Amino acid sequence: MTDGMTFLRSNHEPKLTLDRLAEAVASRGMKVFARIDFAADAADAQLALPATELLIFGNPKVGTLLLQQNQEIGIDLPLKALAWTNGSDTWLAYNEPSHLATRHGITADDIVAKMTAGVRSAVEEAISAG
Repeated sequence: MTDGMTFLRSNHEPKLTLDRLAEAVASRGMKVFARIDFAADAADAQLALPATELLIFGNPKVGTLLLQQNQEIGIDLPLKALAWTNGSDTWLAYNEPSHLATRHGITADDIVAKMTAGVRSAVEEAISAG
């Protein structure tokens, strides 16, 4: 596993996992900025890739507070979540906000804790069986 990332098994295929995540982040006041379907792009290039999608999302009010401390964190913001299948399982991975803050020397523990809680609850909702 990659340092600073969380990997969770989803109960849904990648597309549905990210559909559910998009709804969950929106319900928490976050914004979906973009969605990339890597498998579709691969097919357009006549290449094969199992279902793999990326959701780019965040809250500009919160992200801006981190950018005000160090604009370099903009390379890692907005947040991203990747869903993919390895044939038998679907996985969802995302960067931990605390890892990003540490990477860029940001000391905003209260903001990062809120980001972490919001992302984690949205992800849990997206991957749950319900």
